[in-house]
Amino acid sequence: MKIEICAFSGYKIRPGRGVRFVRMDGKPFLFANKKCFSRFNHKRNPRKIRWTQFYRKAHRKNKSALLKKKKTRRIVKKERGIVGASLDLINARRQQQKEMKTATLREQAIKELKERKRTKALRRKKEREERRKKKKTTEKKDKKRTQREQNKKTKNKFNTKQKNIGRKF
Repeated sequence: MKIEICAFSGYKIRPGRGVRFVRMDGKPFLFANKKCFSRFNHKRNPRKIRWTQFYRKAHRKNKSALLKKKKTRRIVKKERGIVGASLDLINARRQQQKEMKTATLREQAIKELKERKRTKALRRKKEREERRKKKKTTEKKDKKRTQREQNKKTKNKFNTKQKNIGRKF
């Protein structure tokens, strides 16, 4: 048996009681009685109607609930030693473990930085070598182009002379 709460007044609704209303957007509302349902339809604000639980909560009329909240206990933690080890010994070991962790983390970070620097240096060397190779190949290509152009010029001169020889003016 599930006890539900009225969407308007905040009262508890027993099974088999109340009115369920489903809005056009599909959201269901459960009301304790017709009075709550009609106020909801008229778009009244339940925080302004004195007999609703929402009004009582908003205006701090429910003193019994406030007292219960204030009486909650706070849990106090106490550390005790274990058989064969005092509390001071346990705390000293904790500190040692923390120092060891920080030291290992530092060492790992330093190793990672060194590896990154090495890889960057290797990449730079490879890029430099590639640039040098490209320069050499472009220089060779340029030399070949200039040689071809010179050869073409000499051939053109030779060809023009032969053409002129065979013609009659």
